[in-house]
Amino acid sequence: MSTTSRDLNTVDTIPPLARLFPLGLQHVLAMYAGAVAVPLIVGGALGLSGPDLAYLISADLFVAGLATIVQSVGFWRFGVRLPLMQGVTFAAVGPMIAIGTQHGITAIYGATIACGVFMIVVAPFFAQLLRFFPPIVTGTVILIIGLSLMRVAAGWIVDGAEDGAADPVDVGFAAGTLLVIILIERFAPAALSRVSVLLGLLVGTVAALLVPGMVDWSGVGEASWFGLVTPFHFGMPTWQLASIVSMVIVGIVIMTETTGDMIAIGEIVEKPVGRRQLADGLRADGLGTVVGGVFNTFPYTAFAQNVGLVSLTGVRSRYVATMAGGILVVLGLLPKVSAIVEGVPRAVLGGAGIALFGMVAASGIRTLAKVRFDNRNILVVAISVGVALLPTVAPEIYGNFPDWFTLIFDSGISAGAITAILLNLLLNSASLRERYGEDPPIASYDAVRGPAAVALIHPEAVGTGLIPVQLLNDVGDEWPTVDKDGNPVAAHIVVPDREAYGDEASPAP
Repeated sequence: MSTTSRDLNTVDTIPPLARLFPLGLQHVLAMYAGAVAVPLIVGGALGLSGPDLAYLISADLFVAGLATIVQSVGFWRFGVRLPLMQGVTFAAVGPMIAIGTQHGITAIYGATIACGVFMIVVAPFFAQLLRFFPPIVTGTVILIIGLSLMRVAAGWIVDGAEDGAADPVDVGFAAGTLLVIILIERFAPAALSRVSVLLGLLVGTVAALLVPGMVDWSGVGEASWFGLVTPFHFGMPTWQLASIVSMVIVGIVIMTETTGDMIAIGEIVEKPVGRRQLADGLRADGLGTVVGGVFNTFPYTAFAQNVGLVSLTGVRSRYVATMAGGILVVLGLLPKVSAIVEGVPRAVLGGAGIALFGMVAASGIRTLAKVRFDNRNILVVAISVGVALLPTVAPEIYGNFPDWFTLIFDSGISAGAITAILLNLLLNSASLRERYGEDPPIASYDAVRGPAAVALIHPEAVGTGLIPVQLLNDVGDEWPTVDKDGNPVAAHIVVPDREAYGDEASPAP
């Protein structure tokens, strides 16, 4: 049996080092800005000094690398063993600032460790919720992840402007980076197209060197060559019950988001995630969070932007994520190298982010293509996406609500996931399916035209297909002359003979 390129591109394939390193570095660059943002935000809000902020970043990168290696390689019952990258979650930013302001930074680490232990303990129970993630829910959640992350890409392009208006130069560099990625995908050899995002970032950064002040590498000279990350650098953790409760809620949000990410990556690499794998991945999240609390950093989750990168490059190997994890560990121990990577202009990252996050959304649409759309399913998607995008288009919409509420619903991903799950249970319950029957077997691209499109599928169908009809299964059966409410039906169609037309006589499931 001959070996095909598909056989050489599996989750368990180890690419040659010459390809493995640039593919891993590409993942690091895709997540780097998001990875260092949380320690910068939290440390700045707590008034930490420059050296302490630098230490937070190093510790964050170091633990992110360890957590990524555990997630991708796996040991015993820890790790989903898929190409997932781990990083500090943004969902914990608000609670951590509140905890640190009231009780000090050591209370953050105590609550973080407790949150990680909670995640490890409840992982197998949370994994049983997988039955609540059919394609209508998973596709919607993946779509929401991609759409919600566009705010991150826009934030990189705006780069902190107070009025929210981006500099035309920044927009130009973002567009140029995106164009380079597209051209590489279109014209470059396959080996180069696999690292199109990395090359786009390199080209964008080199071009930005021509613009004064665009690339800031002033911190490279001040950074040391080597810095050791030590446990409990800021002191032993302290335990505050209210702080622990708020971080446990963060843990539930993390597990909800990570479930969507793991299902998404499973769809992309064509290795569906089962309950056991899901539990193993959630345990790895919990373990990374515990290690984060010990090494003076924060809760960890899967990074959705890297899910988009897997989809864009088409490289399925989990060992690419392992290599990226190793690079992160090294960056955590080499502050000077970290400072170089940090110098990549935010606008350049924003251009790459449009492609990465757009690919996540497109993956969700691909999953939704498996769904039989009727009015109920359309409503599930429509309302879930709408609820998820509210905090994206109006960031302060829940500003007057209690902290526990904003913690859940300020994250469009968790809000959309919860909405999709509840609506699917409400609108697609077993009793409703028994009452109305299964959805008509029409491809998703016929959803706009509705069930009337069935009439257009058959070679002998009479009429225009613009009136409601019901497909009968038996050969030679006629369409009913009245509907279920007793009203006359204007169409009278005979289903074509299956022997004459073969499988085309009935729509594909």
